[in-house]
Amino acid sequence: MNIEPIARVHSCFGEKFGVPRQPLLADASRAAIELLPPLNVADAVAGLEENTHLWVIFQFHQAAGQWSTKVRPPRLGGNRKLGVLATRSPFRPNSIGLSVVRLLEVRTEPRVELIVGGADLVDGTPVLDIKPYVPYADALADARSAFADSAPARVAVEIPPAVRAQAADYKDDWGTDLPRLIEQVLAQDPKPAYQKPDPERVYGMALCGFNLRWRYREQDIEVLALERSEC
Repeated sequence: MNIEPIARVHSCFGEKFGVPRQPLLADASRAAIELLPPLNVADAVAGLEENTHLWVIFQFHQAAGQWSTKVRPPRLGGNRKLGVLATRSPFRPNSIGLSVVRLLEVRTEPRVELIVGGADLVDGTPVLDIKPYVPYADALADARSAFADSAPARVAVEIPPAVRAQAADYKDDWGTDLPRLIEQVLAQDPKPAYQKPDPERVYGMALCGFNLRWRYREQDIEVLALERSEC
């Protein structure tokens, strides 16, 4: 079995820490999926613009080779184990992931790429396949998941005016609304679920070329700084 990447992701997420645990939870996130040869031609994406959403099949390249038959899903607080195939853990036998994203634009010049929203994909993620999302077949009203039956509760986020203004000045080729993205990402509570908030600790993640810094307070998360990354 020979499987080669057909595309590569250029994402606002510079590392896996802080990436939303499911797609579309932070719909302000933006990514470009750049098609690789021999699919980097307009013919390969002809008609794709007629779809609002896509399935992206990809490799968890930062988790490849690290897996166990039982894992601790974050939604269960990190205290209860389930079989790896009963979870969406990125640590899997074949490191394959599946995400639904919103298709915002199909570009064929100067390169063939798909601009998508709500992607939970780290920068550099190898894409193995792309398929249209078909509502009548893919959206099942009676589907249930016992341990993840609803979206996680959101945490309140406070962004100081100076940091909000700095974020509002950010511009990229994908139309990212950085203040909104910061709120959505931090509202998901990026730290491990089993870890108690440490009010003395400053947390950080790579986001849109910045080092985003924050800390936990009793009732919310306070953004401290948005520092330009040197990498």
